[in-house]
Amino acid sequence: MRLRFFSFLFLALVLPAGSLFAQTRGQQEVEAAVKKLTRAMLDSDVPVLSALASSKLTYGHSSGKVQNKAEFLESFKTGASDFTKIDIKDQTIYLVNNTAIVRHLLDADTDDNKQPGHTTLKIMTVWEKVSGKWLLIARQAVKAQ
Repeated sequence: MRLRFFSFLFLALVLPAGSLFAQTRGQQEVEAAVKKLTRAMLDSDVPVLSALASSKLTYGHSSGKVQNKAEFLESFKTGASDFTKIDIKDQTIYLVNNTAIVRHLLDADTDDNKQPGHTTLKIMTVWEKVSGKWLLIARQAVKAQ
């Protein structure tokens, strides 16, 4: 018991505090992909959205609507999905081999079909690393309480 205490104390004093909580390289890559997706959604940048999305994408909305990749991209082409502000908070990234599970709170202003709106959602996305690139394979949103 005493040995464990001193071992912990030694590690706490020797290791810089930041290194205990530092992101892994994989987490940094996924975080960059999430930021790129967010920027592309704000800009309705369909080519970037297409490059980030898996051909097998399943994209779930808080309303229960589920889209495949083509439907997801079409919603940005037509203005059915139009974000004017997106803030991401409380993000966590969990890696399992070549799969990442990302959870965050999304606070957004929208102009879907030219109708201004605001939404706050809890989001979970699933990313897969394919040929060195992180691709979005699934997304599910639920209304924040």
